[in-house]
Amino acid sequence: MSNTQRPDLFDRMADKWPSTVVASPLVKQFSGGAVSGKTLANLRSVGQPVPPSVKIGGKRCYEAASLAAWLRQRSQGTVPCSKD
Repeated sequence: MSNTQRPDLFDRMADKWPSTVVASPLVKQFSGGAVSGKTLANLRSVGQPVPPSVKIGGKRCYEAASLAAWLRQRSQGTVPCSKD
């Protein structure tokens, strides 16, 4: 048996996203509906930690890998790897 681990759910989210960035309105789609861009804006407004972002064309955007890592950090429980 190999010691190589498969990417977890959050790595797969970032890997399957068609771009390296996720615009704020698409955060809900990226997270499967678990978190919205509005949630991130609300957290940011009260000083809670959110993934780093940049503004591109007036839209706040997150790096897909950073957003996935942030979701991983906030998750609870174990997510088994599924076969794709």
